Amino acid sequence: MRAPDRTVSRISAIGPDSAAAARDARPSEITLAFDDNGLVSIVFGHYDQNIAKIERRLGVVANANGNQIIIKGPREACENARRVLEMLYARAKLGQAASLGDVEGAIAEVALQGSLFPSDLDGSQSLFQQVKTRRKGVVRARNVAQDRYLSALNQHELVFAEGPAGTGKTWLAVGHAVSLLEQGVVERLILTRPAVEAGERLGFLPGDMRDKVDPYLRPIYDALHDFMEGRMVERGIQTGMIEIAPLAFMRGRTLAKSVVLLDEAQNASAMQMKMFLTRLGEGSRMIINGDPTQTDLPPGQKSGLSEAIALLAGLEGVGHVVFRHGDVVRHDLVRRIVAAYESADHHGRNELAR
Repeated sequence: MRAPDRTVSRISAIGPDSAAAARDARPSEITLAFDDNGLVSIVFGHYDQNIAKIERRLGVVANANGNQIIIKGPREACENARRVLEMLYARAKLGQAASLGDVEGAIAEVALQGSLFPSDLDGSQSLFQQVKTRRKGVVRARNVAQDRYLSALNQHELVFAEGPAGTGKTWLAVGHAVSLLEQGVVERLILTRPAVEAGERLGFLPGDMRDKVDPYLRPIYDALHDFMEGRMVERGIQTGMIEIAPLAFMRGRTLAKSVVLLDEAQNASAMQMKMFLTRLGEGSRMIINGDPTQTDLPPGQKSGLSEAIALLAGLEGVGHVVFRHGDVVRHDLVRRIVAAYESADHHGRNELAR
């Protein structure tokens, strides 16, 4: 009978045994061996891209050979790299993916756990909140901001999330909405966003209503297909279980037993936002996402998102989560791009203030 999968590590340290800080900084070497070569290929990534990510983020040097990997660098960094790899391996045994984003999430979890990390903790366990759907399986938060976001979605009936593109606001919100639908907590998904393109001039677009609004709602469709089979999405739309429509179509309705997501909410006017918020019916949840710095409203028109957050963020039952450029999970380069724009914007405001 084949022995169960396990990992074995050997740690050797060089240097004087002095203060704790000095011990953490001194050179170390960890040899980590895994039993299942098939799972190792998942953990290491295509052409060892996951290892390269760990090297860049943690400041270590890692050399893989078959099912074995040798990690060299500062002692604490080596320990963190070991924990990340063991966490990914334990999750791979459960059939879960190990993409670059999953690597980033594991690194964030290990950093959060810090020196209190229990050595006997099963790596499949997570400090961060998670969403589970039939198609996607388990999806974990990848940083502290996403963890707070998922926690707020579980605790509050109305949640505002603001921050730059690429932080996972829409994607996680759709995943959470799908999970509530599959659990029977709600009966409908209503996904909407303002159709703003120099004003809501949908009548000039060709086709029926769905053809007209599809270009505006495509990001929501994409996220929905990530969490549900295509045939289930189409069936849900045909039966009315899933509704995807521009914000203007919410007027005059009461949305009961539904999870309602308003995306790109920075493009909603103050009047539209008030209209939308008062649609909340019994047994429903609302999620409102946007980036107040990226409004496409006409000059001089106030964003309903900023006003609503200022008025409602402190109310009971209302959650509010802020994402920063450091929370971007789409791509490392996107994070740097967002940071550069934020820095330039901040510099511009300082120049104007002088």
